[in-house]
Amino acid sequence: MKGRRGFSLMELLVVVAIIGVIAAVAIPYYNDYVMRGKIAEATSALSNGRVQMEQFFQDNRTYVGGPAPSATQNFTYAASNLSTTTYTLTATGILGMTGFTFTVDQSNNQQTTAAPAGWHTSTGAGSCWVLRKSGC
Repeated sequence: MKGRRGFSLMELLVVVAIIGVIAAVAIPYYNDYVMRGKIAEATSALSNGRVQMEQFFQDNRTYVGGPAPSATQNFTYAASNLSTTTYTLTATGILGMTGFTFTVDQSNNQQTTAAPAGWHTSTGAGSCWVLRKSGC
């Protein structure tokens, strides 16, 4: 005589509960991981933009009319405070990165001037781009 094979309802409920707990912990960490990857897009473009601004200054002896990085999938970029000696490049988040704003200036002062709730911002001398929720 063959015995019954399969899972009982209780065993299935335990497995579903375990998967639910794991998902409740893993999904927020995964979302933060994806955001940190997208932040690298902005900081890289700002770093490259800073090099382009310095090259523009070497050729023209002014930052006025200097280039801003081209928009990317998650950020738009702007050059402001343009003068003969100063500039500020700004990356502003769009789509899933809305709420993030990163800046860099002619002195390489890197700041996160805006971030969504739960993320730190940076201000003052020696600031940095915030790359994770806990800070720099």
